[in-house]
Amino acid sequence: MRPVPAVVGHELVKDASSPLTIAQCQAQWGINCYTPTQYRQAYDLNPLYRAGVTGKGRTIVIVDSFGSPTIQHDLDVYSKQFGIPSTTVQVVKWGDVPPFDPTNPDHTGWAGESTLDVEMAHAIAPAAHIVLLETGVAETEGVTGLPEMMDGEKALIDKGVGDVITQSFGATENTFPGFDQGDFSSIQKLRYAFEDAARHGVTVLGSSGDGGATDATEDGSSNYPYAVNSWPSSDPLVTSVGGTQLHLDDAGNRTAPDSVYNDYGAGGGGQSHVFARPAYQNGVKNVVGARRGTPDVSMSAAVDGGAWVYSSYDPTAVGWDVYGGTSEASPLFSGIVALADQVAGHRVGDIHTALYALAKGTGKVGGVVDVKDGTDNSYDGVTGYTAVKGYDMATGVGTVDAARFVPALALLSPRR
Repeated sequence: MRPVPAVVGHELVKDASSPLTIAQCQAQWGINCYTPTQYRQAYDLNPLYRAGVTGKGRTIVIVDSFGSPTIQHDLDVYSKQFGIPSTTVQVVKWGDVPPFDPTNPDHTGWAGESTLDVEMAHAIAPAAHIVLLETGVAETEGVTGLPEMMDGEKALIDKGVGDVITQSFGATENTFPGFDQGDFSSIQKLRYAFEDAARHGVTVLGSSGDGGATDATEDGSSNYPYAVNSWPSSDPLVTSVGGTQLHLDDAGNRTAPDSVYNDYGAGGGGQSHVFARPAYQNGVKNVVGARRGTPDVSMSAAVDGGAWVYSSYDPTAVGWDVYGGTSEASPLFSGIVALADQVAGHRVGDIHTALYALAKGTGKVGGVVDVKDGTDNSYDGVTGYTAVKGYDMATGVGTVDAARFVPALALLSPRR
């Protein structure tokens, strides 16, 4: 069986001629669909923009296999549609990246992911510089493709390129060589990029996965019938970004509190079977136990409530698509971090300690908004976790009110 990318955006609507309203999406496909204008209202970003906080002077690194040959054109079209100034995407090819083949589903799958990542990061931090790191080996389950990604990340970190790295990929911990024997060295040996990021104050994010409390088996054909976790999301040096479902009106105002993403996939979360509980989770040890728990924080990821994305890399399907998945959530949050970097005047670095500290305060002060509506990330027959008051392994500490969260994060992140 052909290996599939371990985390890619879930695409439900393909090549529409233009973005539709929520009502039109409901009528045609039975889902809500959102624009960056609505996201900006939902996450309270407009006060920041009015104050000149747009990510200016900061750099977001996006890591994907193969990339997209039309990424600049597509971002320009996307930006123009929604009245957002575009930005130059700096493409860095790492290793032997093959010529793009629009008939190769691996290539088009990753091009879709690259497009989603770039447009979501830009939607939140419109003035941030974007670097798209393209690698030549498809990331699948197990180690395959990950060394190239880690090598590329470390090379950029060592050159001083990038303030925040977003990774919309992951492989189930159980698929790594040696896992069944309790030998986690194959994962441990891949951590060097994250250790390098920590030394340089670079924030590293990772999608928590789209399989709820389970995730894909090695050949990608099915999910494990019991709770598993995925790396790099499970790494204590990575901020794990889970998924919520937004309930918005046409203006972007909430019609109900956020829920757990659980449609066409579910927000990944649970205990790592490789990593012990890090110190920053000691305050939530009653939830995570002795293990590293994911996610840490969550952003929009539901397909019912998916994001409009423009692409033209596939000449047979040029137009507007609706995407969801935690591979949407991580780049959205990378934009939030870039805004905090700008406010701080320096990289905020590993945000875990600050994030969990802010979650202890009230949302009115720290900007962390608890998700506690009782929905869960049970998926594919595996019982998951429920969104309750406080930290949970469905949405982490919750989501953010950016106007409050961004300055609070900047304040709690001293210059290194």
